[in-house]
Amino acid sequence: MSRTPPETLAEAQRLLDEGLPFHAHEVLEDAWKGAPDAERRLWQGLAQLAVGLTHAGRGNPAGAATLLRRGAAGLGGYAETPPHRIDVTGLISWAGQIAGELDTGEDVELAAPRLRVAGD
Repeated sequence: MSRTPPETLAEAQRLLDEGLPFHAHEVLEDAWKGAPDAERRLWQGLAQLAVGLTHAGRGNPAGAATLLRRGAAGLGGYAETPPHRIDVTGLISWAGQIAGELDTGEDVELAAPRLRVAGD
């Protein structure tokens, strides 16, 4: 299914909020595969954040931390001018915090991140 970026972000956010990060990953992966070259890394990074949450929820903290960091790194190139009102800096910060907590081996609160800036 082909969605616009706002539709993709809304659907992925809904799935994340419902505790379905793998399904959100699938939606974001579709966007990644169909994105223009200039945005491919953005959508890939978002998909990696969602699958990182999936790994965390399934008891794979090392894999989760790796994917969260990889996703955040992919978003870094978009921090100055984030497309589609994506909260790039907030997501990078969130991913780093969660990855760091996962590294400690303690229980981590896996609340869904906000994909877009407040008000969207």
